[in-house]
Amino acid sequence: MSTPEREPFEDEHVGTRYRAEVEAAYRKLEAATAGPDGRTPFSRGALTGYRWALGRADAAPVTGGTDAGAPDLGLLTAEVDAVAVQLEDTAQRDVPDDHARGVYEALAWICGQSDLRP
Repeated sequence: MSTPEREPFEDEHVGTRYRAEVEAAYRKLEAATAGPDGRTPFSRGALTGYRWALGRADAAPVTGGTDAGAPDLGLLTAEVDAVAVQLEDTAQRDVPDDHARGVYEALAWICGQSDLRP
């Protein structure tokens, strides 16, 4: 019995997405927003979400949690929930609305809660 060949990164996920897919989304957004006028609060938020999900940030973008390495699906989902609460309740918001929306959209896509990739 032979084992079928597998794509690179098949077993390496970030949330529900392949790591290579998240890396590509991060690089694409980073390139599209390069330059002094390219970064908006939304794109900065999305990039922050991507960096944290890929394990390249010291703290979670909204809650500030400091678990080492890339977060698992449970932590990613908890962060999506936390930013959703902040978007709904301005009294609890620690970050500007557009930045929070960027974080939310990036992490929701990574968690499979949205098909729209920022």
